Amino acid sequence: MAFWNGLIQKLDALLPGWLAALLLFAAIVALGMALQGIVLGWLSQKAARWHPFAQSVFVRTRRLARYAIVLLALVVAIPLVPLSPRAETSVHHIFIALFVVLLGWIALVATNVLIDSYERGLQLSSSDNLIARKAATQMRIFRQACNVLLVVLTVAFALMSFDAVRQFGVSLFASAGIAGIVAGLAARPMLENLIAGVQLALTQPLRLEDAVVINGEWGWVEEINSTYIVVRIWDWRRLVVPLSYLFSTPFTNWTRSTASIIGTVYVYADYTLPMDAVRQKATEIVQASSLWDGNVVNVQVSDAREQVMEVRVLASASDSPRAWDLRCEVREKLIAYIRDTHPESLPRQRREQFFAERPDTPFPGAGPRAGLPPDPGPAGSS
Repeated sequence: MAFWNGLIQKLDALLPGWLAALLLFAAIVALGMALQGIVLGWLSQKAARWHPFAQSVFVRTRRLARYAIVLLALVVAIPLVPLSPRAETSVHHIFIALFVVLLGWIALVATNVLIDSYERGLQLSSSDNLIARKAATQMRIFRQACNVLLVVLTVAFALMSFDAVRQFGVSLFASAGIAGIVAGLAARPMLENLIAGVQLALTQPLRLEDAVVINGEWGWVEEINSTYIVVRIWDWRRLVVPLSYLFSTPFTNWTRSTASIIGTVYVYADYTLPMDAVRQKATEIVQASSLWDGNVVNVQVSDAREQVMEVRVLASASDSPRAWDLRCEVREKLIAYIRDTHPESLPRQRREQFFAERPDTPFPGAGPRAGLPPDPGPAGSS
């Protein structure tokens, strides 16, 4: 400490105060950044073998450490600058605000590190991941709410360190009646989505990686944010849906209570198709597939139309992607079986032709043609 004080006094004696403060600030920042780079380079080589919690702390504290170095350099360098009493007061308030920002940043990093540690323990990759997806959805919304709350509180406390801002805040609260109404009307869509986000976290009509059908588009819930969700559609497009839309418009959730799902396959064939053989073959196809979960398989004629009958095959799978692949496999193999074994039962158009028994009766059961004499019979008959 004595060495440090002596160095500062020598700089103050040799150089103008502002120049000494600038050089000292630059030296501390450069030295701090260099040391941080060396430490981070050494630690990054070993970070792969660390516990996931330590990796999260290592990644999230890099910028925080740089900010702390800059703040430390300012604290050391500013006393060298000759300031008036009024300027010293202003600088004092600025340092209080910067220190509040540092504390808020530390709280933000600690919160996200704890949430990361909790989410890392969730088994989202397992086949029966309903409870894990439920917890992940809650943690996603809880993280966003905590981040917003901490940022707002940090900015508020930092600004309240200035007297002018504090008086402005008091006057603003005193006249916030009409302004609050106007602001509420202007921000109504955003507030609706924020409230819908809280409802989503509590009621959870959908969760991360749920298979949903929204506005005719089928896909999986990829992201849940504070005001909208992102649905990953099967063809890799992304559907962005405001949260308020989910609570005002019906949608389909295929994995609401469990990840297992029953897939449906429709095949259309002629009425001559032997259903017993088809039922046995379809059951064999489903049972032989590695995509089937061993629960449900059923074959029925679900509809009879003018030209064809509708054969429906039900088969269950452990999740929606496997159910889709199972449906495609059953459909392909069942069509191939009907084509190769019962080609006469493929869908076809029937056309019946009726022949008249006598020239004067063009249709069966019709009487003599109107306005024509009866048939005289063969020539020469008496």
